[in-house]
Parts: sequence; structure tokens; C-alpha cells
Amino acid sequence: MKTMKAAAAVLVLGLCTGLLGGCQKTAQADSKEDAGDRVQVKVWYSGGKTATKVLDEIIQQFNSSQDIYEAKGVVQADYDETYEKLQAAIAGKKQPDVVLLDADKAVNLAEKGLLEDLNTFVEKDASMNTEDFIPVFYNQGFTEDGELFAIPAYGTTQVMYYNIEAFEKAGIQADNIKTWQDLAQAAESMTVREGEETTFYGWEPMYNEDNLMDAVFSNGGSVFSEDGKSVLINSREWVEVWEAFRRWIHEDKTMRIHYGGQGWQYWYDTMDDVLQNRAGGYTGSSGDQADLDFSVVAAMPQPGFHDNPPAPVARALQFTMVKGGSDEAKQGAYEFMKYFTEAEQQAKWSMETGYVAVRQSVKENEEFQAFSEENPQILVPLEQSMHASILPIDPTGGKVYDALKIAADKVEIENIPAQEALDEAQKTAQEALDAL
Repeated sequence: MKTMKAAAAVLVLGLCTGLLGGCQKTAQADSKEDAGDRVQVKVWYSGGKTATKVLDEIIQQFNSSQDIYEAKGVVQADYDETYEKLQAAIAGKKQPDVVLLDADKAVNLAEKGLLEDLNTFVEKDASMNTEDFIPVFYNQGFTEDGELFAIPAYGTTQVMYYNIEAFEKAGIQADNIKTWQDLAQAAESMTVREGEETTFYGWEPMYNEDNLMDAVFSNGGSVFSEDGKSVLINSREWVEVWEAFRRWIHEDKTMRIHYGGQGWQYWYDTMDDVLQNRAGGYTGSSGDQADLDFSVVAAMPQPGFHDNPPAPVARALQFTMVKGGSDEAKQGAYEFMKYFTEAEQQAKWSMETGYVAVRQSVKENEEFQAFSEENPQILVPLEQSMHASILPIDPTGGKVYDALKIAADKVEIENIPAQEALDEAQKTAQEALDAL
């Protein structure tokens, strides 16, 4: 479900050798430095406890790496709150300089003309190797007109975590699971029943539409037609996949989902089943790695569906630069974004959070190489992202994906046939698209 550098607005004095690969100082920035005063760069971000801790550490490292800019981080509760507060801040002309956003929210701001075009910065920065970005993440930052409204900060994609003991006991080799049909067979062989009750489930797909959509993309399915005028979510590719999951959950009872509860409770219940030997494996986020015990579980990439190659979504969490700041603050915002995406910082971020690095060169980082030898699971989401899909932006403001969420509940929870649930979703979604 994937850039930054501008010339400062005043006179160039020379290269500052200690600053992020040789950025240029302005006369104004130089005077601030002489006065012991730095250009302030406000950075808004959110995330879990581990992620916000690591991001704050990188902010402090950035501040220590040079003496012109000082990034000031402000943690928000989540991405929705960040977006809501950002709109209010923009209206009050008190906007931050850098904001970490979901791709759909960044697109909305870009369409309203509220974000800087980062091409202006990148094109003047010979040291910003954009070809090193993993395409699925970098390409999510462009508008149809080629405006670069965001730089990927990190990526996330759903991978498979399996219970090592359960696989060994059933004689299953993870490398042999190439398709969801292979996984269904493996789940059947691991499932334990007492009478009609399943006491050990072979697999637990993560509840919500995302996991189902990943499998659809790995079956050649699409959300929209090529011209963008038709919603295709009740096509054969969709129905085939969603009906298979309904059958595995409700009829075969080799798989199950957790749902309900407060917040992320269903997610942690799913993880706990695998960690506590109540299930053979689950489908979860790359970011789960910080909370998993890899003496109990191991990771593998998502498979394809039938003969189709795997193509699950890889999402980009994006740094954006909000319009309205001074030229100095914009330059500082760009320098911070660039710093965060360098291989050294991406290695730290990925190793400590489990999220996906956005630079291919992270694999050349010595610390990352050593870490991946001891923790091979870190490479699974990185390699999966190399062939992943980009989740299409919903032009209706979320109504298409809301319809899919309702359909997923009907299939996964209520045991309603996929064709019926997806036909209803398609009708709702198409009406929303036609109303634009």
C-alpha cells in the first residue's frame, strides 16, 4: 500500500564542510551561527513508543551533526491527529516545517497546494542520490504532474511470521510456500481439532481489509480501471481471493482472525497466539519485529496467489514540507529530511523498529550487514518491498476503502459470501466515484 534540498534564499558564502554532505550556507544563516543562534526547524511526527523514541534520537543526532539548524520534534498521538492539528495550524499560520504523514493525507495537502515541491531542492543537490531510493516508496511522493510533494521516511509492508516449532513439527519448509494455496495446505497440516472445535489454528491472517487486498494484488487484481473511471473490486480476481479466505476461516477452520476490543488489541492477540504456541503463524506488519521473539518465530515473504507473482502493498510514511516557512527553515527542513533518509540513519531506524529502510544502500551499511546476519528477518520486508505494489489513492476521500472495510467485516466476521459482500461494496464505491 511508495528529495529534499533547496538553495537558501540569500547569498552563498561557501561550503560548510561539517553539514550533511556539503550544503551551502547563506549570509543570514552564517550570521546566526556567529551569534550562536540556530535556524529552528519544527518537526511533527507520531508512531508507537519505540518508533518515536528512535525518531527523537535521530533528531538529536541531526542537531549534533551540524551547527546551523536545530530540529525541534513534537510528538502527536497518531497520524489522524497530526493531520487534523496540521490543518488548524496552517489556517492559523503556525504550521510546522516538516510533517510525517500517511501517503493519502500528504496527497490531500499537495492537491490543495499546501506543500512545497521538493524537486526545487533535489535538483540543486548533486549529493542527493534519488536513484538509491526503493522505487515503490519514492514514487509515492509524486503527483501526476511530476511534483515531488514528499520524501519517504520509512516503509511498511505486511509479511508472514511463523512459529518455528510448529513448522518443524509438521515438516513444513518455509521456502516451499510459494502461494497462498501452499500456505492453506500447510495450515491444514498444522491445525489441531478436538471434535468439531479447533484448538490450534494453522494460520491467522490479520483482521482488516489490508491483508485481503494484498492477496488480491498477488492474484492480478486492481482497485480501479486504467482510466480511473471504474471500481473493479467485485471482479473475478477479488472474489476468488476473498472467498478463499472466507472458506479457510469459516468452513475449513484452519485459519482464524481476532477482532474487536480496544485499539490494537486484536493485533496483539493475534501475535500472542503465535508467540504462545496457539497458532502456526500470522500475517503482520514489518513494524512488529520490535515486539517479536525470534527464538520462537521466523519471517518469510508473502506468497503469490495461484500462478501469479506476489505483489503485496508497501506503504510509505512520508516527510512533507509545509508551505509558509522562511527560506532558511525550508532549507533546514530539507537538510533534516535528507539526513534521516541517509543509509546510516535508515539502518538504525530499521534495526531498532523493524520498519523498512527506504534506501537500497542500507544493505551496504556495515552495522546493518552484521545485524542482518544475526537477525535475517530484517531482510524479509526489505526484499519484499522490491517487488511490492503501491496502494492506489482513493479519489473519493476514502469512500472506496471504507466500502472495502465493510465488505471485509462481512466476509471475515459474518461469513457472508465474497461475491455478495463485494458486489455491495462495488455499488457503493462506484456511486462515490461517479459523484466526483
